[in-house]
Amino acid sequence: MTDPLTPIPQGHVGAVVTFLEMEAPPPPAPIPASPLRIHSWETVDPDRYRDLFRKVGGRWLWFSRLAMSDRELLDRAGQVHEVLDQAGRSAGLIELDFRTPGVCKLLFLGLVPELAGRGHGPWLFAETLARAWAPGVERVAVHTCSLDHPAALPAYLRAGFVARSRAFESFPDPRLTGLLPRDVAPQLPLVD
Repeated sequence: MTDPLTPIPQGHVGAVVTFLEMEAPPPPAPIPASPLRIHSWETVDPDRYRDLFRKVGGRWLWFSRLAMSDRELLDRAGQVHEVLDQAGRSAGLIELDFRTPGVCKLLFLGLVPELAGRGHGPWLFAETLARAWAPGVERVAVHTCSLDHPAALPAYLRAGFVARSRAFESFPDPRLTGLLPRDVAPQLPLVD
């Protein structure tokens, strides 16, 4: 029998990625009430985007957009919707990509760590799906990984997504490359 473990290179992080799809809109329902609101960006400012991306995803080692040049970020960015709290502070991110005909790719979805577990998830999913199921969309796709918030995958499944496949990825730890501070993601110890 071969060893089922796959070594991760020194200084790297490994994750299991789950690819999910939704092939029909959820049944119509009112969007839950929330003190949060959504501001859709007309244009993407790379520095402002990276700041929001870090606030929402740093704890979960989101780094991909931080490693991009301004030009690459602007070329790859979808429709960006910033979640704001009652004081107008950045509280979350929804990013949707409609470039593939008939498909909405949910690129990023999350709230700042301070709001996790406070009951905002149903509102955030309802708002996201209302935007994702735009006219002409036949399928909404998303992927999440084992580094994400532990409630992410179950929340996608509860929202009506179906898991289609999995993959393993390994990448240089963004805390060691300088893309993220060394003290983020305390749930995942650094291995120098």
